[in-house]
Amino acid sequence: MPFGKIIVIAGAPGVGKTTVVNLAVQKAAEKGYTNIEITNYGTAMFEAAKAEQLVEERDQMRKLPPEIQIKLQKIAAKKIREKAASGVTLIVDTHMLISTPEGYLAGLPSWVAEELRPDQIILVEADPEDIFIRRLEDDSRNRDIEETSSLQLHQDLARSTAISCAVLIGSLLNIVYNTQGKPDKAAEKIAKLLIGEV
Repeated sequence: MPFGKIIVIAGAPGVGKTTVVNLAVQKAAEKGYTNIEITNYGTAMFEAAKAEQLVEERDQMRKLPPEIQIKLQKIAAKKIREKAASGVTLIVDTHMLISTPEGYLAGLPSWVAEELRPDQIILVEADPEDIFIRRLEDDSRNRDIEETSSLQLHQDLARSTAISCAVLIGSLLNIVYNTQGKPDKAAEKIAKLLIGEV
């Protein structure tokens, strides 16, 4: 059975990535592209962690020892790659970096990038002030509160990580800016990238 495309869409927590991705898939479907599925990398890791009784809620994962997080990354990457065997275009909703108590952990390190081998990486960015406000307003998650300077650093490092990953595996890289109050604009750009209308 042929593999479908794998497209990694990443962004710092609070950047509005999930909202924009869902809108992009909807816009692509309106144009007849219905063979697109979204899988969340963090959810795949969480399911593996929960199966091993390591955590009870998703936000506890970033506080696990790095070696455990790496093990969970590998399990999730394999499961996602297997899912792509169905031939669908698979969007992997993830983060380039995870802020842990010990420092930043790459969300797409070499062993994950080489397992997934995404055709394209799309990095969603936003104004740090907007990210700060979104995190404050999001009561569905237990997000860390960081200063805007830390949020900007996170995005800068995520961009460097995305570039490194694209170089490593030879995938395309696009950066899409999510302006506050205008998720449709970012979603439209991503939808065009998904269906090759750029």
